[in-house]
Amino acid sequence: MLAEIEQVQSTAAAELQAASDPAALEAWRIAYLGSSGRLKSFMEGLKSLPKEQKPAVGQRLNALKKSLEEAYRARQAELGASRAPAGPAIDVTEPGLLHAEALGRRHILTRVREELVEVFARMGFEVAQGPELEDDEHNFVKLNIPADHPARDPIDNFYVDDPREHDRPRMLRSQTSTVQIRVMEAAAAVAASDPAAFGGLAGPIKIVAPGRVYRPDAVDATHSFMFHQLEGLYIDRGVTMADLKSTLLHFARAYFGPDAQVRLRPSYFPFTEPSAEFDMMIRLRPDQPARWIELGGCGMVDPAVLEACGIDPEIWTGFAFGFGIERLAMGKYGIPDIRMLFENDLRFLRQL
Repeated sequence: MLAEIEQVQSTAAAELQAASDPAALEAWRIAYLGSSGRLKSFMEGLKSLPKEQKPAVGQRLNALKKSLEEAYRARQAELGASRAPAGPAIDVTEPGLLHAEALGRRHILTRVREELVEVFARMGFEVAQGPELEDDEHNFVKLNIPADHPARDPIDNFYVDDPREHDRPRMLRSQTSTVQIRVMEAAAAVAASDPAAFGGLAGPIKIVAPGRVYRPDAVDATHSFMFHQLEGLYIDRGVTMADLKSTLLHFARAYFGPDAQVRLRPSYFPFTEPSAEFDMMIRLRPDQPARWIELGGCGMVDPAVLEACGIDPEIWTGFAFGFGIERLAMGKYGIPDIRMLFENDLRFLRQL
């Protein structure tokens, strides 16, 4: 083996000197110093030598390794110094250049949410927030949804606590209507210590509440188990269904353009009376005709909901609405499948 080591050192030195470019130098490194190179094979063969020969051979292999590594670094430095610089020299003290194509940007859902909030802000709505981990009192009870209502079935909700074992089980909220309950509760609590307040409120409430909601729906082109809603609430004296309709019409024309076609269809929700579905004529694919798409529900706040929050429905009235933000994004930007919003496919995201 000692004779073979001497032969390899001689051959390696000749081949290293013949390497005239970085690619050839890298090939030499792999052949001799790489994980499957000649030096590695010698190290493996050392295990099969007689015990009395191992010290001498091992010492010679260490010397060979050191010699080859030093020769490699020296040759690497020679080749680097011999290469002429390509192009003009770079001034490293200059500020770096920002390339627009490399910059990130907000996700389409984040941008749509900000656009919606901005439209309603122009109509005097403030932004309110609430927890995503809720209890069924705010998600159901105070929204006038009775205990035997099918919407409360465990199979249709993400319960954290077993509703059969807890009086107020926790759950992932299934609607942003929970925020309007918390806002009305907080306003009634403030009014309780305000001598100028009457009927449970010191003044009007006008808010929008954007946020995530969760329902165990089967995922398809228009449904997801997690999606985003924008809840709206307006409480004041003398608020009517006409105020609701004009607000939604102004919103649709401000966001989708003056030619937006919208309609209200009579419907039923436990927390509003009367209630309606809010639809819009939308073309999701350029090769298909526009059709009516449901964007959300709306209606006048049920008196029972006001009373549950400590507000006198004989003095105060109001309306509420809730939109699916994904539906609005799909309608405005012609996105045919909700799943595209969550797949993080850069080919899709770069188009928006």
